[in-house]
Amino acid sequence: MTDIVTIRRALISVSDKTGLVEFARALVAHNVEILSTGGSAKALRDAGVPVKDVSDHTGFPEILDGRVKTLVPQIHGGILGRRDVPEHLAQMQTHNIAPIDLVAVNLYPFEATVARGAAFEDCVENIDIGGPALIRAAAKNHDYVAVLTDAGHYATVLAEIAAHGGTKLATRKALAGAAYARTSAYDSAIATWFAAQNGETYPATMTMTGSLKQTLRYGENPHQSAAFYTTAPRFGVATATQVQGKELSYNNLNDTDAAFECVAEFADPTIVIVKHANPCGVATAARISEAWDAALACDPVSAFGGIVALNRMLDSTTAAKIATIFTEVIIAPDATDEAKEILAKKKNLRLLLTGGVPDADAPGTTFKSIAGGFLVQSRDNGQSQPADWKIVTQRAPTPAEIADMVFAFRVCKHVKSNAIIYAKGGATLGIGAGQMNRLDSARIAAWRGKAAGLDMKNCVVASDAFFPFADGLQAAIAAGAKCVIQPGGSIRDADVIAAADEAGVAMVFTGMRHFRH
Repeated sequence: MTDIVTIRRALISVSDKTGLVEFARALVAHNVEILSTGGSAKALRDAGVPVKDVSDHTGFPEILDGRVKTLVPQIHGGILGRRDVPEHLAQMQTHNIAPIDLVAVNLYPFEATVARGAAFEDCVENIDIGGPALIRAAAKNHDYVAVLTDAGHYATVLAEIAAHGGTKLATRKALAGAAYARTSAYDSAIATWFAAQNGETYPATMTMTGSLKQTLRYGENPHQSAAFYTTAPRFGVATATQVQGKELSYNNLNDTDAAFECVAEFADPTIVIVKHANPCGVATAARISEAWDAALACDPVSAFGGIVALNRMLDSTTAAKIATIFTEVIIAPDATDEAKEILAKKKNLRLLLTGGVPDADAPGTTFKSIAGGFLVQSRDNGQSQPADWKIVTQRAPTPAEIADMVFAFRVCKHVKSNAIIYAKGGATLGIGAGQMNRLDSARIAAWRGKAAGLDMKNCVVASDAFFPFADGLQAAIAAGAKCVIQPGGSIRDADVIAAADEAGVAMVFTGMRHFRH
């Protein structure tokens, strides 16, 4: 094994030709022979870069419509042969196998083909076979071969060749690790696609991959390490551009995601304020600045140091209002230049612009780690519509109450269980989250509303799950609720309905629960 390996021969076969010509031209300037195939060879030849077709090098033509072109001993022997094993060198000489010191390969665009909705046959044809074989072979023999799977690697390798006359072992090991990560992600994408084609929601072996977006300062606490990986494209923190502010922390990202997913539930101008992954104020209004006023009024104490999410462009009026309190993060689809100028004075405030709002109805998958494994489930994209509700009380809700129930039950989906939400006029009045019993959630939510000085008379109350006893409902009625939306399904539903009727309260059952743990 040696540290510096001189590059005398390189195999280049790339689907993404970004930087290809410049890279190959620089290699030739260092007296490197270029072997190539198909489109890559043509691109280099058209650019005047000296190139040798793989078929000329091996003496074996490309066959089966190009499916077999590098899967031959002259190529894989040149990559896999160890330079420190005399028997390998002797066999390579006997069979006229020339060493290959660098392999630059990126794969057929399978993921992009699937993403554009191509037909089954087109997707299969874009499953690369020779590419992964070349990459894995080169990565295995990284003691002597450099493997490049991304155009971003070109500059690093060229700089090293210029400085040292070849590639260093540490670099080749790092490139090998990146190569195996790439083929692993590629195979994972294929396996996931095939599972879907076969109707397997939960296949016997589930794979998932992500791309590192950033290493974080620490996790939930300073003694924990953390990183942020992106997976499937979805408007939100993964697509956001950070316009200003300090580096985002693990907790910032988690809370910001919770806020943006909640605000996406609403079509009208809406603001969500989140603290510790729970909404502490949500409001919908004709103008986004008015939504801010109502959302803040719900719990101005908890809003301090919170996350603010908008489903509309951030304008200067709203930005000026938000800037009056300490806010960790603002996330929005976009912002006006005037709004950016206002927030620029708050150096530590992070402003994230996502380019769009996620589709709350879209299917998806969520993961949660447990000891020795992970739990997988479909996203809670359930939407309860008034047409699906069952009115269970003597009094029916009014149109205004129905509108507030729709609003409150959508907020409920994003509050940790047990969740109780009081709302009126398209704004939350009190939120009770994460309690061990529903009665305490009802009391806490009422206390918060009263502490904020809000008028809770004739409000609606939403519960993410059924009331197991009448006491939680009675606490809500005492707080001022005149209309109730809940899933129903308790063995004591009759008792709860009787309590509502006794108080002249309207109540509907949705038949849909929204636990969030």
